Amino acid sequence: MCAYLNRRGQVIRVGVGTPRQTQIPPLELPRYGAERLSGIRCIATHLKSEPPNDGALTAMALQRLDALVVLNITGTGFTRRGGGATGYVKEAYLAHLTPQESQAVLASGNLSKVGSSGVQSPSWNVSPPMSLDELTQQDFLDLVENLEAEFQREFVAQQVDIDHDRVLIVGVMTDEKSHLEFHDTLAELARLVDTAGGDVLQTVQQKRSRIHPQTVVGEGKVQEVALTAQTLGATLVVFDRDLSPAQVRNLEAQIGVRVVDRTEVILDIFAQRAQSRAGKLQVELAQLEYMLPRLTGRGQAMSRLGGGIGTRGPGETKLETERRAIQRRISRLQQEVNQLQAHRSRLRQRRQHREVPSVALVGYTNAGKSTLLNALTNAEVYTADQLFATLDPTTRRLVISYAETGETQEILLTDTVGFIHELPASLMDAFRATLEEVTEADALLHLVDLSHPAWLSHIRSVRDILAQMPVTPGPALVVFNKIDQVNSETLALAREEFPLAVFISASQRLGLETLRHRLTQLIQYAVDSR
Repeated sequence: MCAYLNRRGQVIRVGVGTPRQTQIPPLELPRYGAERLSGIRCIATHLKSEPPNDGALTAMALQRLDALVVLNITGTGFTRRGGGATGYVKEAYLAHLTPQESQAVLASGNLSKVGSSGVQSPSWNVSPPMSLDELTQQDFLDLVENLEAEFQREFVAQQVDIDHDRVLIVGVMTDEKSHLEFHDTLAELARLVDTAGGDVLQTVQQKRSRIHPQTVVGEGKVQEVALTAQTLGATLVVFDRDLSPAQVRNLEAQIGVRVVDRTEVILDIFAQRAQSRAGKLQVELAQLEYMLPRLTGRGQAMSRLGGGIGTRGPGETKLETERRAIQRRISRLQQEVNQLQAHRSRLRQRRQHREVPSVALVGYTNAGKSTLLNALTNAEVYTADQLFATLDPTTRRLVISYAETGETQEILLTDTVGFIHELPASLMDAFRATLEEVTEADALLHLVDLSHPAWLSHIRSVRDILAQMPVTPGPALVVFNKIDQVNSETLALAREEFPLAVFISASQRLGLETLRHRLTQLIQYAVDSR
């Protein structure tokens, strides 16, 4: 049996079972920060003469209890007449969290203890066995005050920019992906989180034959994620796959911190990067379309239609009102995006009347498209070693010359938004005006970051997205970038796999003349094929 007491000595909860079986759900615990304890201590009885096990200590850490007291009862039995239990406390153990060691643990990013169950745990202290008299002489309030003072000092020393989320990444490997693809996905998600402004503290991985329908990962792994988030002081948990609204609710209820999926991280990056009115419109549209099916279950305040006095009868729920408002906003944004699409279509028709060929730069995000545009056209497009540094399409003029005739021709080179594997459908729909620059171009330059370990997978991802376009894009020339950052083996493999490709370094301006020559051939072929 477990009894939970607050600091006033009042019993607030009693449960039959072990501390892990009777632990208080995160949403029912008092609000506390990384520098405080929960203000609750647990007194548990145990029928074996042994110290608290990993499960009990893990429950203490998850709830951030002031203390855990385990009373080992011996001689328990039932009298013949009254049926009452008899027994006495043989020994007691006092356990509590310790901030002294966890400071070095958090600074290094690794946890110091791993229990026999495989669940990573913070530092804690378990006293030697003591008698009941010795236990009653303990000053719990003084102990808690000293612990919280140390936690406060540790918290101040570790505190980073409060604008940055402290992120725990959770990855689930299924039979659909190989080991290499799985780790590439996690590495990319870590870069996405970093681009969005979060600090990745740690990654938790699990291998499963199939996804758990309620929590994606199993119950034991959810407990591990909750404990790790508690230990590291994480403020956000990011999963490497799309989560259903029910899964988000279940995970947040058990972990106790905000949970998002990969799509939400990408949408957040897009919201930060959008500069033009068109980009902001498209980002807002994508966010609303993503939010709409996730309104259900956001709490009882969203609805007043249910069971009980004052809830029956005609009327419209707050949920329905909000959903209708979002649908109206989506319709207005859709009209504005359609107008934007028509405007760009007229601009393209004007260019086509002047017979100016156009080439679209496409490729995986952070492949170096904006850097190449700047190198070829002397433009000043924003570049950074970040994912989705460019969202809005940028078009610049480029003069090419034909070696055979010596004639020159002006073409339009357009930098487009970077692609990413499993691009969310809402982004595909919202950014169709941007992606139409790809379908309307006479030819494509498919830029590939050869220095990335998963460059072959990036090529497949870009080609898969291009295959989903409503209009088949024009001929494409594969261009491998960042050759100054790869070894000879990778370079030889790429030349063998793609013998017609061009190899350049946009930042070092290597191979640009060869690219210009191949570009003239590509334009000539595209124009002749019209």
